[in-house]
Amino acid sequence: MPPPARCPLSPQSGIDEVAPRPSKRMSVRRGRLDSSLFHMLVLVCALCQVLFVGLVTGQTAQLSVDASSQSGQTIPDKMFGIFFEELNHAGAGGLWAELVSNRVQVTGFEAGGINTPSNIDPWLIIGDESNIIVETDRSSCFASNPIALRMEILCGATGTNACPSGGVGIYNPGYWGMNIEKTKVYKVSMYIRSSDSVDLAVSLTSSDGLQNLATHTITAEKGDFAGWTKVEFDLQSSERNTNSRLQLTTTKNGIIWFDQISVMPSDTYMGHGFRKDLATMLANLKPRFLKFPGGNYVMGSYLLNAFRWSETIGPWEERPGHFNDVWNYWTDDGLGFFEFLQLAEDLDACPVWVINDGASLNEQIPSATIAAFVKDVVDGIEFARGDPETTWGSVRAAMGHPEPFPLYYISVGNQECSKPYYKEKYVKFYSAIKASYLDIKIISSCDISSISAVNPADLYDVHVYTSSGDMFSKTRMFDSTPRSGPKAFVSEYAVTGNDAGRGTLVAALAEAAFLIGLERNSDVVEMASCAPLFVNDNDRGFSPDAIVFNSWQHYGCPNYWMLHFFKDSSGATLHPLTIQVSNYDQLAASALTWQNSNDGNTYLKIKVVNFGNNAVNLNIAVAGLENGIQEFGSIKTVLTSGWLRDENSFQQPDKVVPAASPITNAGEQMGVIVDPYSLTSFDLLLDTNTNKYPLLESSFHSSIAEKRKYSY
Repeated sequence: MPPPARCPLSPQSGIDEVAPRPSKRMSVRRGRLDSSLFHMLVLVCALCQVLFVGLVTGQTAQLSVDASSQSGQTIPDKMFGIFFEELNHAGAGGLWAELVSNRVQVTGFEAGGINTPSNIDPWLIIGDESNIIVETDRSSCFASNPIALRMEILCGATGTNACPSGGVGIYNPGYWGMNIEKTKVYKVSMYIRSSDSVDLAVSLTSSDGLQNLATHTITAEKGDFAGWTKVEFDLQSSERNTNSRLQLTTTKNGIIWFDQISVMPSDTYMGHGFRKDLATMLANLKPRFLKFPGGNYVMGSYLLNAFRWSETIGPWEERPGHFNDVWNYWTDDGLGFFEFLQLAEDLDACPVWVINDGASLNEQIPSATIAAFVKDVVDGIEFARGDPETTWGSVRAAMGHPEPFPLYYISVGNQECSKPYYKEKYVKFYSAIKASYLDIKIISSCDISSISAVNPADLYDVHVYTSSGDMFSKTRMFDSTPRSGPKAFVSEYAVTGNDAGRGTLVAALAEAAFLIGLERNSDVVEMASCAPLFVNDNDRGFSPDAIVFNSWQHYGCPNYWMLHFFKDSSGATLHPLTIQVSNYDQLAASALTWQNSNDGNTYLKIKVVNFGNNAVNLNIAVAGLENGIQEFGSIKTVLTSGWLRDENSFQQPDKVVPAASPITNAGEQMGVIVDPYSLTSFDLLLDTNTNKYPLLESSFHSSIAEKRKYSY
């Protein structure tokens, strides 16, 4: 394909556009070049070299780091984490590994709501109305999930009314196709009721039903399934098909009811139900906290559809699920309050629970009648932290986790400070939580100017959505913030607008500069996370996002790879630095020392964002080190690409990824080149007795295969 046409960025971005690099492929006519053409090519190459050298040496800057221990400042140990919201099918059909969808992962036929016993979407019929009738009724054995599916088979195995070859029945395509892998085992469970004898084939097949991947036959004599019976078994696939379906077929005349049909891969992340490849992407970021379950998702467009933690715990069959009316799809709440706490534990991250404070996007409970919501939150904390002997702690213990979860952060509401009643209600939540759990830090939706002795807070929530140019300028957003009082929690930030695309290089660089500003101001900023985290490519409700996936593929956007440059910052020691450069205000930088937990080595990491179109000849000077810099073992890592709007994709998942290489002139005085529009990290190995030079194994890799080892 030809390179894309040049397209200017938004006027407010303040970025000089650069043209895409031309393709490296070119066709040459066979034959002999005449001497004049040959000499012309030599001259052009020489001129290009002169111009390149001029570009590299045309901009010079001095970066000076004071690395003395007395000047260092400890970055908060939970500085960088992740924020999960159920949008874009991030959980249902995404991180939560359930393969069966009944209008987006409702395994209990509840998607139609209380007034519909007829909606079986996306289940479809195998056969026609002459041999099968499928409908729903309210005969389930679960009071919270009353809807079941009734399948009446009109044909039989033989005779004039014989069923078609292969039988009749129903099938479920999953979330835009099920990814079934060769030799992998899938755990299937369902509830069945029938007064007739049963001979039912449960199969994983291709999307058209022609390729059979695995089959299990359920047989029962008449009366065996007269009452609801749970049936569980494993299916092991003989082949791979990334667009598969689950089908239930029979050639036996009679009526069968089904409920709560589930197919789960046997090898989920840590055995806790999370899709392994996507959870591994999160783990590789080393997040120090997990904020959940969302922003607007917590509120709902209406309170009827808000996230209610107590309805998302216990056996999954008994969870009623709810309609995600903000993002317009049903969630069965298999990924519930308990699972979010479990995910935080699996990631070695601190859970941050965003609570519903009695408000939706379109309505709210007055302060005078908020008591039930307050009690509900206190009960939720008891579920997470209470001893197994407590009312709600015993429920958690019964789910297999007798040990308390370390829940120490509660965010009250979602950017609601301007709503009537918020401040009055907030104080009631604050007082009730602190009365029972003094060690919990409470996060206010109001900014620092609204926080006082009568409206206290430990942290205040900040959201930043803006263009890339403005995001870059916000590297100094907190420079003038008062250095006392509650700290900021920048829980949502993202470059949006024309230059954001579906996740561009320029967006990632702007966000990197912003995070460098947060590092420099980590005495007043305690935590930060990007948003949104995930997007299913089949449901792009919000773009851009950090991680893109479908049923069988995934890739990280440039801003996902950018976050790897900050995964060692939490708890590290920040050092002051200065940059001296003339007539060029497109640099942002930070310096910190961090210890590699894998081998105990200590590194001085210098990060530099070059947000301009000039290469920079950067002279680095480091003073105050107690230990010198090793001659070998230091690594340079660069995130850049040929065009500002380059993006990754399923076809080119590694188009914009970090590239690592050894630093050959590592020292306290060193000259380096910083590419235009790039993020560069210099990890300088400090001189200790235990150095093993392993950074390439624990950080970024210069080859695509090595990158995939750590991210796929």
